[in-house]
Amino acid sequence: MSPLTSNDLERIFEKLDKNRDGQVSLEELNWLLERIGVELSLHELESLLGKPGLDFNEFLFFYKSISTPDSNDGDDGSGSSDHEDESDLVKAFNVFDVNGDGYISCEELDSVLRRLGVMEENGSRDCRSMIHVYDTNLDGMLDFQEFKHMMLQNTIS
Repeated sequence: MSPLTSNDLERIFEKLDKNRDGQVSLEELNWLLERIGVELSLHELESLLGKPGLDFNEFLFFYKSISTPDSNDGDDGSGSSDHEDESDLVKAFNVFDVNGDGYISCEELDSVLRRLGVMEENGSRDCRSMIHVYDTNLDGMLDFQEFKHMMLQNTIS
């Protein structure tokens, strides 16, 4: 699985922008965040964004800011944020591990990506390919260590 492309993000933006006004409202953005396991009140989200909605360019910036590790994020080089990074990875893994069995199956990956509007129907072949790239033990699923490797490789490169 690789980071979302601009086309993916544009499709997500268009699906979120229910009233087609070119803005994703706090309510629309919060709906997406809840689907991926991020619980914020509308007040918290507005405080975070500083405005009542985002246009597409602001949405891209928001995505990049929450998906790209920030070297100035309080990490003094001592490794103090390693625990937080691991915790974030566990939360992300749990979003995809729908049944909680400790593995991400093709069906789970497909289901979550379709809910986010990234994957079209019948995308299981794509999901199999995404999993295969990082499935080091060849069981057809991703365990946490394989997921962690995938996420760290995609954020560093």
